[in-house]
Amino acid sequence: MNQKLTATLTRHDTKSITIAIESGSERVRQIVNKKLATEEIVAAAINAKAGGLSALKLYGMAGLPGEMPEDLEITAELMLQLKKAAPGLRLTLGCSTFVPKAHTPFQWYGVNPQAEKRLKLLQKRLRPKGIDFRPESYNWSIIQALISRGDRRLTPLLLQAREFGDSLGSYKRAFKTLKGKIPPLDFYVHEHWGGDQPLPWDHLRGPLPKATLLKHLDSATGHFIPEAQTPVLA
Repeated sequence: MNQKLTATLTRHDTKSITIAIESGSERVRQIVNKKLATEEIVAAAINAKAGGLSALKLYGMAGLPGEMPEDLEITAELMLQLKKAAPGLRLTLGCSTFVPKAHTPFQWYGVNPQAEKRLKLLQKRLRPKGIDFRPESYNWSIIQALISRGDRRLTPLLLQAREFGDSLGSYKRAFKTLKGKIPPLDFYVHEHWGGDQPLPWDHLRGPLPKATLLKHLDSATGHFIPEAQTPVLA
């Protein structure tokens, strides 16, 4: 994103742009194959300001595979660096929780249970510095992961949640009602699944074969996920 582009956007009444950086940590960006250098992000902020844009929104995630607590500190430091590099540019960081998706190398990873705490850490570090931090609901991310990795055994749960009102409380109430009849929430949401774990979408052909996804996973994280364990009904 150079100054010529931002100036063109400004002439067409664009006030802001959004960049999905995923993480302020270059190490984490490499893990998730986000080919974006920190220097490029800083240059984007400088060019946005120089081209006449008034705001820059960055989108990231907490709880990405391989993320360490110090990576959140690096993210916060990057936002402060951008504020210093482009004074007067309104900065926003929108941040969600990592949710595994089918047919991707990280479909075997569960939601990091520390993600909510890490979202709060970013909020504590950034809002007092005048940076607009907008976290997505961690609890609704849990429901996203449940639906993303869910199999046919969740059919009665979805029906119950719908009957109970489709709120967060509805899902909790449905799990309580069906306790012992379906795998526990942790199995679908937080557990890392092994490479031998039958996946609910194995019967669908994705853009890449499972063997290729496992190879990409190994390349990204440096190891395969251990063999899965059969979930014990609560």
